[in-house]
Amino acid sequence: MTRFVVRPMRLEDIDAVSEVERECFSTPWPTSAYRRELRDNRMGRYIVLVELLNNQHPVPAMAGESGSDGSSPGVLRAVEQLFRPFTRAATAPALPANERIVGFAGMWLMLDEAHVTTIGVKRELRGLGLGEVLFATLLDIATQVGAARSTLEVRVTNSSAQALYRKYGFHEEGVRRRYYSDNNEDALIMWSERLSSPEFRERYRRLRVELGNRLGDTVEIQT
Repeated sequence: MTRFVVRPMRLEDIDAVSEVERECFSTPWPTSAYRRELRDNRMGRYIVLVELLNNQHPVPAMAGESGSDGSSPGVLRAVEQLFRPFTRAATAPALPANERIVGFAGMWLMLDEAHVTTIGVKRELRGLGLGEVLFATLLDIATQVGAARSTLEVRVTNSSAQALYRKYGFHEEGVRRRYYSDNNEDALIMWSERLSSPEFRERYRRLRVELGNRLGDTVEIQT
């Protein structure tokens, strides 16, 4: 049963996204920045993670019966959904009362680069693989639009995020000194290998299957 949905961010989501961001970061973006991004930045892509409150149940550690490659039926559906075309949706009806936004992510597409700008998940839901779902979805969008590589900055002390990025083939290529204004912490500059390379595509496929085994049918990717 679906518990979470990943879909494009809408203008109506901004207040809820800002609430989650304030929990995640000490220097969150103002709501006006998100409005500008959604309205004016044709190179921006933003997604949200929505929890369906009427379907709450524990997220399984593993999905049920496995297929011939070790994946469950739910895994295969999740992988197929990730490779459906991504479209931006600027406006839609307000969020229903039985749904809440619990995560978000975004990136900028500049020439042939996909720059991951932000990822956040509510504290109470961390450790379930939901941040990885958002990150993997951004990588899929970057591939769909023809980006050659992806890049991001991450705090030098954020070892858990660095481990996730390295798992997907990102590696350090530099340091931005005193990058974070709240405490003047340095940022590592990390880059992926070429997104079209056989090595990246095979790693991505394998990690998506592993993540799907963990989450089963609880997450749906919508376009």
